Amino acid sequence: MWCRRRATAAAGRLLLRLLLVVVLLLQAPAAAQSSKRFLRSAEPRDSNLKIVGSIIFPVKVYVKLNQNGPRILCVTNRLRNLELIDPVFQWRGPGGNILSENSSVKISPTGTLMFKRFKSNQSGVYTCSLVYKLTAEQPAKNLIMTYLIYAYSDSNYYYEFTAQYHAAPCNSIYNISFEKALLQARYLIEKFFEQQVEIMRKSSEPLPEIYYIEGTLQMVWVDRCYPGYGMNPLRHPDCPDCCVVCSPGSYNPSNRIHCLPCNNSFMYGATKC
Repeated sequence: MWCRRRATAAAGRLLLRLLLVVVLLLQAPAAAQSSKRFLRSAEPRDSNLKIVGSIIFPVKVYVKLNQNGPRILCVTNRLRNLELIDPVFQWRGPGGNILSENSSVKISPTGTLMFKRFKSNQSGVYTCSLVYKLTAEQPAKNLIMTYLIYAYSDSNYYYEFTAQYHAAPCNSIYNISFEKALLQARYLIEKFFEQQVEIMRKSSEPLPEIYYIEGTLQMVWVDRCYPGYGMNPLRHPDCPDCCVVCSPGSYNPSNRIHCLPCNNSFMYGATKC
């Protein structure tokens, strides 16, 4: 807590500025919070959504951490609705290893890849090879589609509250006791200030030694990502407000909002360089 003398105030009157920081986790049951999170979430997110491949460019897929992923098809958009003769599908994961079904990966008979409870270390480059015929007389064709699959999470965030108070002299006992009481009020901070204004309006008593200056409360939304995740709207334009797992060559050691470059990082979700 600090105070400074106001040039226009009487001697001994000071301006007190307080900065209050409250950490609100994503799971906090607030209606306004839920609304904002929904707007900041980028599509696709639905586990029933179907994503097709491309032979021209890699397709980026974002899977929420610890959630089931969308259905990733081993066909292009052009082939999706065609009847293929004797199609053969083969998926390869990061490192080029052939994927096989386990507790977290499922591959349907039609070549659809699905993830269960997706983890950071499952992020990476996936390829699917499709061998097929459109007619019995045609020779078999072979297509290879590449998918860049990233784990992501919604950001942690907190609010910064700034307000101004008219205060007693710096060394006054009023300031010390008031600071202790104020810093303990961590619930419904906005309501706290609103109620102070209402109480002073209804009171016929003279203003106290310390009182809130109406209209000075400011609230700032601040995002934070988990270690190993970061926001990058240029790299991930389809998920600009998501905390996406850091790619090889980058890392996030703490709750920063961006992944930092690191030439010694060769894994997804690195927290050390």
